[in-house]
Order: sequence, then C-alpha cells, then structure tokens
Amino acid sequence: MMIKLNKGFSLIEILVTIVILLIGLLGLAGLQVRALTSQMESYQRSQALVLLKDMADRIDDNRIHAASYVTATPVGTGLASCTATGASPAGDLCEWHNALLGAAELDSNGNKVGAMIGARGCVYQLVAPDPVSGVPGQYLVAVAWQGLNNTAPPAVNCGINQYGNDSLRRVVTLPVSIATLN
Repeated sequence: MMIKLNKGFSLIEILVTIVILLIGLLGLAGLQVRALTSQMESYQRSQALVLLKDMADRIDDNRIHAASYVTATPVGTGLASCTATGASPAGDLCEWHNALLGAAELDSNGNKVGAMIGARGCVYQLVAPDPVSGVPGQYLVAVAWQGLNNTAPPAVNCGINQYGNDSLRRVVTLPVSIATLN
C-alpha cells in the first residue's frame, strides 16, 4: 500500500485564500470611509458649538440690547463678508456671519475654510423680558449646517430647506436667559 503525501497547496486553495483576504480588505476600506465621515461630522459639530457659544456670550455681554440680536433670516446665508464693526448687535452679528462663513481659517489662496458646510446661525426670542414682573428675556441661539449622512430632521427651524434634503440638516442650540435691569 502506497500512501501519497500532499506537497503544497493546490491552486483552488490559493484562490479561496485570496478571495477571503480581499473580502477582509474591502471591509477595512469601508470601515476607514465610515471613520472619516464620523470624524468630519464630529469636527463640524465642535465648530458649531464654538460658534454657538460665541454668539451666546455676545448676547450676554450686551444684555441691554439683547432683543436686537434676534434674526429674521439665518445669519451666514449670504456669500459675501460683511464689514460692520464695534461692540453693537450689528457688529456682533456681522462678525458671527463672517465666522459662520469660515473667516477664522484661511487656506493658502485666501479661501475661507474654517467652518461647517453651509453654516447658518439664528437667534430666536422665546420670551420677551418684562421689567415690571421681573420675567427675564429668553432667547435661543441656533447654528445649522449640512451633515454628511441622513438623520432625523431637527425640530428647530434654523436652516430649514437650505440643504436640499432636510435629513442632512444638523442644528445645535443654546438657550440664553437675560435678566431684566431695574
């Protein structure tokens, strides 16, 4: 009786191994794409939070004119930078507009690249201040931008219908209460 020993792999075994490796590598490539998308979403959210806090601080610093910060249309919708300056609501809204357009960071060609995709800012007055009863003024500061993946549309209207598909719209908000001055 003669026993024949296998010496090496057959061509079929090599092809199966290559297919298994390719499937694994494609899975890793998909994972890398998802990680990059998540990283970009996270970066945009952190930028939005910085801009949100900036406007809330501006309103808090200029309490007497807090109602003047309320916006009829979202800030950041125009393509051009504005030039109002000074510690006034118009100057603060102009600086916020420029920051929403990405003026904080410029590339080598001078293009603004420091903000989110399609950034918009809104300030809503929720409750008007009443000096007689002492009810503080309540405002809602919102920053909207375009995300990269579909999610549930946010309840706040800032930036609504600005990004094609409303499930791409992201919004962060911060309530601001301004006590009445007696």
